[in-house]
This record gives sequence, structure tokens and C-alpha cells, in this order.
Amino acid sequence: MSPAKTLPWFDSRLARRGAIARIARTALGVTAVDAFLANPQSGFAAEPLPSGTNIITLFMRGAMSHLDTFDPKPGREEQGETGVIQTKTPGIVFGESMKKLAGMTDKLAILRAVTTQTGAHEQGTYLMRTSYPQINSIRHPAFGAWALHAAGRHPGDLPGYVLVGNGNDHPGSGFLDPALSPVPVADPKAGLENTIRPAYLTAENFERRLSLAEKVDRDFKASYGGNQIEAYDRMYAEAVRLLGSVDLEAFDLSKEPESVRDRYGAGVIGKGCLLARRLVESGVRVVEVEVNGWDMHRDLFEELPTKASALDKALATLLDDLTDRGLLGTTLVVLATEFGRTPKINENAGRDHHPAVFSCVLAGAGVKGGVVHGASDERGHSPDSGAISVADFNTTVAAAAGLPWEKEFHAPNGRPFKIGGGGTPVREVLA
Repeated sequence: MSPAKTLPWFDSRLARRGAIARIARTALGVTAVDAFLANPQSGFAAEPLPSGTNIITLFMRGAMSHLDTFDPKPGREEQGETGVIQTKTPGIVFGESMKKLAGMTDKLAILRAVTTQTGAHEQGTYLMRTSYPQINSIRHPAFGAWALHAAGRHPGDLPGYVLVGNGNDHPGSGFLDPALSPVPVADPKAGLENTIRPAYLTAENFERRLSLAEKVDRDFKASYGGNQIEAYDRMYAEAVRLLGSVDLEAFDLSKEPESVRDRYGAGVIGKGCLLARRLVESGVRVVEVEVNGWDMHRDLFEELPTKASALDKALATLLDDLTDRGLLGTTLVVLATEFGRTPKINENAGRDHHPAVFSCVLAGAGVKGGVVHGASDERGHSPDSGAISVADFNTTVAAAAGLPWEKEFHAPNGRPFKIGGGGTPVREVLA
């Protein structure tokens, strides 16, 4: 008897995927399965490379103003109400809210002439995360998925890639193995949710459900088996293993002393950075922390100081904490945003979208501290020297992390792609 006659409701592949999603969500809380279900392509065999480097990316979503943070223009009309502060590096100034980071520029590599051609949030965010323009015919992997694909995950029960943020439009694993998708943590304070077996479900009943699911899967796998199903099986098995793992404590910020939590700050960026430190310390290879709220078209000089001060406190504490724990030498910290903001202050006391030039920052593994690469012009409007593309920036990140940025990888359709988008690394900032 055919599988369709035995189990007619599984005849539809969409119905099958929906059933898998329900089982994973209700029994295991595997929210990362959504990225799998949305991605019909796969077929990549992982090629792990020996690398001890971890990556923490802090993504300031909404377009962080370069003039009010890492590339101010003191004495110019364009600077507006944001004051400046002298940094540890002679001749280099930051916006006045970046007080702690100003005292540790010897650990930072600041890239002040990143430039792009898109001033739209969705397209700019996609480009920064994947290194490739957003098109309808293919979904590219996020940088974290590339890194995990090339470097492999650390041993243990924890996932290799975690996204702290909503992740609603995150590119995930793209055309890579769906198992490389990030596990989302919407609220760093809440940690990884749905990881405790429901009280009504005994261990024996839980095992029985798993056995039943495997039996139900058997006929379907015989008909539709392949890389997609194998990738899902791996993700499902990892979720079951994680369910009872002591490593889950890595997601619990309450395990940190109150004094440490206070040092990072009470906001999303503070909790996100503390969670990122706990995760890489426990064996997670890649952590991406998404922080919204930088799209300041109005009242920038009222809103930005709070936002920038929270970033300053959290990032400075993260770098100090990683140093004290001996982790900074094996952890690359990336601060990025999708584009900059206009030097001209608009009628609402804000700054509008400005893709022509903006700033990003690197620190930690593979990076020289005390370096400023490139410069914007006197107004902060365009690159004056050392202009680099998003692909150049991400290729620099790949090179610093020891990833094979020159190697071509082929998508299932045969098209070649490179980690970082085929850009040229900025050698000046590489250790």
C-alpha cells in the first residue's frame, strides 16, 4: 500500500512541513525550524576547518549615525547638538556619549569610510548580513551561517549560531544546510524559551511520542528523503538532546551576579552583550545581537544620547569581560549597521538615510587595535579616503576570523559565491 493511501494527509508536502513544525514547536520549542521550512534549497556538505575563533556581531538596526558616534565633525554646522570627546588615540574624537569606548581605542579598529548604494532598510540590512544584494531568485546565507559552515561548530549540546532579536526577516542559512540557521532568542532576559518538557508529559510519554514520530516519518522519508530531511533530522535530534542539557544554563542571565548585570546595563543591548559573552564562553561559535531603534528621523539629539550611552556601556564591558576571561584573543567582535545618516539635520531635528558613508568597528581576534581606516570628507557626507564596500568590510571580518574568504562555494544551482561577497580585505586592520 502506498504511503499516500496509508496516510493521505501526508500526501501534500506542505501539509507534511506544517505537521513537522507543529511537532517541533509544541514538543520541543524548536523555533529555528521556521527557517528550515521556509528554505526549500539545501545540498551543502559542511567542510569544517580548524578554527578557534568565535564571532559576536552587534547589529545596530535602523542606521546608526556616524557623525554622532564614531566620526563626528567638531566645529561644523552638521555636527548639531552632539558634543565630542577626545579618545585615547591622539587626534581621534568620538561623539560625547561614547565615553567608555573613547578610553579603549587601543583595542578598536574603526572603519570610517564604509559605503553602499542602498538607502532602504530591508535591502541595506540584507546586504550587510549576507554581503550580496537582495534578489528574488535566491536567498543568500547570513554571515553567521557562512562562518558556521566553514569553521564548524564547537563540540557540545549548544547550537552553533544564536540570534538575539526578533529575526523576522533574517536570511538564516539561505541556500546552505538548514541546520546552519540561527536559533532565535527574542528576549535576552527570557533566554531560550520552551525548553522544559510540559508538566503533563512524562519522560515515558515523551519518548513514546518521539518513537511515534519516527514511525510516521519512515514512509515519508522513503518517498522524499534527501539532504533537506537529513538536515531536519539532525536539527530535531539536537533539539531533543538540548532539552535535557545542563548547557542550557548558558542562556540564563540570572546566573550572573547582579554586579555583572549592572555593568552591562539593563537595556536590550546590555543584556544582549552579556548573553553573547555567556554563550561564546559556553561553546557557541557565532552570536548576533540585533538592536533596533536607530532610525532617528526626528528628535535625534534627544533620543541618541540614551541609545549611544547604552551601546558604549555594553560594548566596553563586553570587551573588558572577554579580556579578563581570556576570550578576546579567540573572539572577534563586530559592530555594524546598514548605512549612515545625513550630515544635514532635517526640519524635525533628525537625520535621514545616508548610504554614501558610515562607520563600523572591529575588535578582538585577528584585528589590530588603535587603527582608524579611511576618512569621510569634512562634512561627513562622502568618503574622502580609504572607501570600502560592504563586501570589503565583510571580507575583512572573514579574514580576521580565519575563514576561507578567497574560496568559491557553489549554491545548488551551480552559481559561485564567496564568504564576504568576494571583496578585498582591509589589510591595515588585520593582525
